[in-house]
Parts: sequence; C-alpha cells; structure tokens
Amino acid sequence: MLLQIDFKTGKPVYRQLVDQIRYAAASGALRPGEPLPSIRPLAEELRLNRNTIAKAYTELESQGIIETIPGKGCFLKENNAHFTKDVRQKLLLKEIDEAVVTAHHLQVDRAAFLALVNERLDYFKQKAGLVREDNK
Repeated sequence: MLLQIDFKTGKPVYRQLVDQIRYAAASGALRPGEPLPSIRPLAEELRLNRNTIAKAYTELESQGIIETIPGKGCFLKENNAHFTKDVRQKLLLKEIDEAVVTAHHLQVDRAAFLALVNERLDYFKQKAGLVREDNK
C-alpha cells in the first residue's frame, strides 16, 4: 500500500493517512485481515514522527476500521460497523456536508455534483467487485 503525504494541503498529516487507508479499504485495495505497515518502518519511510502514525492508527481503530493485535500489528477489520444507524448517519452527514461545501466553493452545480457522486459510487462498486473476483 502506497501512502503519500502532501504538506501543502493544510490537512493534518495523520488525517491524510486516515483518509488514504479508509479509501484503500473502501476500494478493495486493502482487504479485511490484511496487515497495515508497522508504525516504525512507515514513519521512517514517510519521514514522520512515530506518534503521527500511531495517532492515525488510533483514529482508525476508534472508527472500527482496523484492529490492533498485541505483538502482531494492525489489521483491516471486516466491514462490520459497530455504530448504530443514527451514529453512522451523523458521521456520513458530516462528510457529505464537507463535500457539498467544497463543491460550492469550486462552483460545481448540483447536477454535476450528483453526477460525480454517482460516478464514484459506480467506481467503488466496480473496483470492489474486481478485487473480490481476483481473490477467487
């Protein structure tokens, strides 16, 4: 798994890591049970403080995306959301609101925004399907 950091975005580095790992999980590039890179080697590779990597992993674990097995490392969990439906909706609404605000600032109209959302849904559905077929 290739993780990249862009220090010019203004987005916290740990948040960039969280988002990239979530993206890899959603797209099927990272499969359930697959190990994440160990903290120390990843920190050295990305030239980051180990605490930054640990913070990203802690955030992912609190979101139920990964699990830490003592002495073995961090692994992607099965897609079993441990949040209630209301909590999942609130978390998703926050992300949707952020995308809507970004679209507004980029002057993307409603029809174009919805078309992009549908395109991305199809993309992830297709990509996840291709990965599952590769595992057969």
